[in-house]
Amino acid sequence: MKRSICWFAALGLVALTSLTAVATTSENNPTAIQDYSEVRIEKFPIAVQCWTYRRFTFFETIDKVKALGINYLQPYPGQRLSEETGDLLFDHNLDDEHVRIVRQRLREAGISLVAYGVVGFENTEESARKVFDFARRMRIRTIVTEPQTDDYSLIENLVKEYNIRVAVHNHPAPSKYARPETVLERVEGKDPRIGSCADTGHWMRTGVNPVEALRLLKGRIIDVHLKDLDRFGERRALDVPFGSGVANVHDILAELTLQGYEGYLTIEHEHPDEADNPEPSILKGIEYIQSITYWEGYERILRKSARGYSKDGWNHYGPGVFELDRTTGVLTGRGGMGLFWYGAKQYGDFILELDYRCSEPRTNSGIFIRVPGVPVSNDYIYHSFEIQIQDTGEGVHASGAVYDAEPPTARPFKPMGEWNHIKITFVGDRIGVELNGQQVVDWAAEPRGKIRDFSDRGYIGLQNHDWDTTIQFRNIFVKELP
Repeated sequence: MKRSICWFAALGLVALTSLTAVATTSENNPTAIQDYSEVRIEKFPIAVQCWTYRRFTFFETIDKVKALGINYLQPYPGQRLSEETGDLLFDHNLDDEHVRIVRQRLREAGISLVAYGVVGFENTEESARKVFDFARRMRIRTIVTEPQTDDYSLIENLVKEYNIRVAVHNHPAPSKYARPETVLERVEGKDPRIGSCADTGHWMRTGVNPVEALRLLKGRIIDVHLKDLDRFGERRALDVPFGSGVANVHDILAELTLQGYEGYLTIEHEHPDEADNPEPSILKGIEYIQSITYWEGYERILRKSARGYSKDGWNHYGPGVFELDRTTGVLTGRGGMGLFWYGAKQYGDFILELDYRCSEPRTNSGIFIRVPGVPVSNDYIYHSFEIQIQDTGEGVHASGAVYDAEPPTARPFKPMGEWNHIKITFVGDRIGVELNGQQVVDWAAEPRGKIRDFSDRGYIGLQNHDWDTTIQFRNIFVKELP
């Protein structure tokens, strides 16, 4: 990242084809090839590593990052604080008054500090506690470091005491943590709040495929320093905008999506000729990330946080229940016909996408759209549309149908036990349904079948129906349309 590396170990060139098709580990086939082309890439929050602006002061960095429209920063120890404070550095030696000034400046700019590092400290309680105390005072949740000791007992004790995470960073070879195997060996079996700060650029300079490294460290990735480089396996490779180099940023983000990564994509642009003006490359890179982010513009309405998934904003009417696995975000509905509805917002024109899975072919369920009011009886079924889920159904009762009104034109269901993806578009009076990527309904809605009338706005709901079969949902996203 930012310290000088005097020399590098000899690096062999790796075939670039390995960057597009990588071996993945699975329970049944440890050498299966992972195809990332169909992964719906999550929208990750973006932060900036202050080393990007190493020729500026910390306060100048705040202004520049704010101008980019980014609200998260990761400072490093050693950046000058401001022009007014002269040679005073931003680091864990700041006194209480300057900590107060920094926090006020951050509040005024609407910027949060999400991590601190790469910071070194001795393997003594006094040295380590000073860094942890500073992180607590600055409301920082992650410390990025490269411990020189192999004994992590002190770090683990402080992680538990402060509830602050530690992310082990990888500078290039011959750095101690240049290879992901070393990081994994040190953190395995430790508190889950101790993991990796995955620097994709430095892995590439070491000759390590970033996607393979991420797979190896699955479940232990706390922070990501995202970089793209113009060459692979060369110590003098230069940073380039995301998507224009050889890192295969698409597959990096796809792998992070599959892992359920909950941290930040921390931009650290280190091109020496762009240190005075990194913004063009940063903006070009962000545009690329947005172009490959499937969920750009969507809202996840089954919410996820660092504490796991929650049913905040959801309500249940009628018999039965939807149980939520807070770790995986899977909802399981059972126990008679009820409606689990999202009451935080009514939607007019929108796209709704989610995954569903049936326990048996005869599982019966549905997705209700534009429920016109708070359900207090079963009357809502006559005034809102239901997108049917029942693989054994026929016609207007088959999966993908607008129930009792418009049948699907195809039956592209996946085999039992696999997740199906459904995309529902409702604009004005037109309903479109895509099931596993195939259009099955394109209908100008009208009262038909059980539908007596419908509203131009309403709630979204998931149905639990059967007493003896279950339905599961996950990855529930909505995009409101103008």
